[in-house]
Amino acid sequence: MNLFVELLLLPIAPVRFVVKLGEVIQDQAEQQMRSPVAIRRQLEEIDAALEAGQISEEEHDEAVTLVLRRATGR
Repeated sequence: MNLFVELLLLPIAPVRFVVKLGEVIQDQAEQQMRSPVAIRRQLEEIDAALEAGQISEEEHDEAVTLVLRRATGR
C-alpha cells in the first residue's frame, strides 16, 4: 500500500522538494537572526549610526526595540 501511495505522489515530488528546501532555508535564516553574534552586530551598527549622526535618538530606540523583538520572537 505504501508503495502505491509513493507512486501516486511521484509526479509532485519536485514540488515537495522545493517546499522542504524553503522550510530549511527559513529555519536557517531564523537561527541566524537570533544568534547572539548577529544581534550584537546589529546593535553595534545602530549605536555607530547614532554616534555618526546618521539617525536620531528616537530612530535609535526604535531600531534597538525592533532588533530585540526579532531576537525574542515577539
